[in-house]
Amino acid sequence: MTTFVFGHKAPDTDSTGSALIWEWFLTQQGVDAQAKLLGTPNTEALFVAQRWGFVLPDVIADVADDQDCVIVDTNNPAELPANINAANVTAIIDHHKLVGGLETKGPIDITVRPLACTATIQHQLMGAHAQHMPDGIKGLMLSCILSDTLAFRSPTTTATDKALAEQLAADLNLDIDAYASEMFEAKSDISAFSDAELLRMDSKEYAVGDTKFRVSVLETTAPQIILDRKASLMDSMATVADQDGVDQVLLFVVDILKEEATMLLPNALTKSVAQASFGADTAGDTVVLPGVMSRKKQIIPNLKV
Repeated sequence: MTTFVFGHKAPDTDSTGSALIWEWFLTQQGVDAQAKLLGTPNTEALFVAQRWGFVLPDVIADVADDQDCVIVDTNNPAELPANINAANVTAIIDHHKLVGGLETKGPIDITVRPLACTATIQHQLMGAHAQHMPDGIKGLMLSCILSDTLAFRSPTTTATDKALAEQLAADLNLDIDAYASEMFEAKSDISAFSDAELLRMDSKEYAVGDTKFRVSVLETTAPQIILDRKASLMDSMATVADQDGVDQVLLFVVDILKEEATMLLPNALTKSVAQASFGADTAGDTVVLPGVMSRKKQIIPNLKV
């Protein structure tokens, strides 16, 4: 049976790239593996795939009973196919906290490490096989690290991630800053997306007690392009929340260059969250959070109602 390799819904560069990287690695081991996506990837992930010569994997809506699967870049059932517990999950490779709720048919290989990027963990798991990575796989791996660390600006960055990125860039004869700028420029092009698509593009579901959130992050070098759509985005937050079965969408626009996030505050609940979570002054309909760059490390762990 073919083994599907996929990451989370609303796929970003690490989720997309890690699936393709592990497809390559498993294929080298004689496994019939196919990378898949659980949604349309963001513009940065599309740029990265094209830049390194890859066709984007097919998008799947669900998995069949007993389908062999490897999960990358998540362990959260809310971010996975509805039928995931009836599939045959054989491995998980991730760098997020354990959420719980996944059920497997037997013992599996599971690797969760406190690194900034799933691709970094994959490099470690490859061992000596990593020496045989073609340039395309190296390029995907480098891109995943630069995306998840925001070119080493994010507090999630570790020395391990940075050292590997520098090694890969040297192998590929790439200037890290120049290439990262190309990636972030691609990520900042949001002209083709509706407000609802933007709110779901890079988002994760998370509950604080009985309150369910869709926590959306838009990382960009041109935040004003997004903030110019503030009024319509705030209107759409209620619609998306209702459609997705959550109480509220929380939107953070991360300015990669200034290293800060702007949180939109359309109503009393978002203002309460901003005050309780970040001690923010919520007099207006936005608040700037200096130094906030990481959903995983700085936003979700601090969320309070």
